[in-house]
Amino acid sequence: MKGHLSIVGIGPSGVKWMCPPATTAIKNAQVVCGYRTYIDLIKGILDGKQEIIQTGMTKEKERCKKAIEQALSGKKVALICSGDPGIYALSGLVFEILKKMGVSSERLKVEVIPGIPALSACSSLLGAPLVHDFSVISLSDLLTPWQEIEKRIEAAAAADFVIVFYNPMSKKRRRHLPRALELVACRREGTTPVGIVTRAMRDGQEVHVTTLSKITERGPERWNIGMQSLLIVGNSKSFVWDGKIITPRGYEV
Repeated sequence: MKGHLSIVGIGPSGVKWMCPPATTAIKNAQVVCGYRTYIDLIKGILDGKQEIIQTGMTKEKERCKKAIEQALSGKKVALICSGDPGIYALSGLVFEILKKMGVSSERLKVEVIPGIPALSACSSLLGAPLVHDFSVISLSDLLTPWQEIEKRIEAAAAADFVIVFYNPMSKKRRRHLPRALELVACRREGTTPVGIVTRAMRDGQEVHVTTLSKITERGPERWNIGMQSLLIVGNSKSFVWDGKIITPRGYEV
């Protein structure tokens, strides 16, 4: 029997912000795989009869392989991801593993179900910072050398992109965000708006609007920035109005 693997985006905070096809895929699954925190976010739609496979942080490869194995055995499997499966999530890893295994769509049906990504959730809370061209950069160097990340930051800053920083700081990684902001500050005015969102759409949500000069002078610690935070740095035309960050698209008003 041909199995079915759904790679499901659950959005920023689980059930409330999921699209209907994502909810349906999870409810219809015989096996649900995911990071423990994400499983907790969708407990409300699990029926108690499904097999749940949970793994911890940094066990992404193990999680994907288990989901594929279950699907190849003929089961309906939902592999859940926070945000959108195709943005810093697991859809790419699943396809890489399938390619290495030589498993095509003839043997296993795979679908990717989109979800609201963190950058969209955070943008909505900050106003309208991403209305024009923007660049998205993760500051985690677990899978990408820091030298490459610095080059990307410099290029994005030079091109005047609004910049979205994922994974800005962790308990061990404290210097990357200050260095990233330092690189941006070489190309942007100190008055450039910076939005900081932590735990978007979840309990304990925090939203702050500041400037590039203030965050570089006072340090990121002041805003409680961590792995559940996301920063958006405006471009040369971004401005703050009524507590919101707006990046003009260029319309005449």
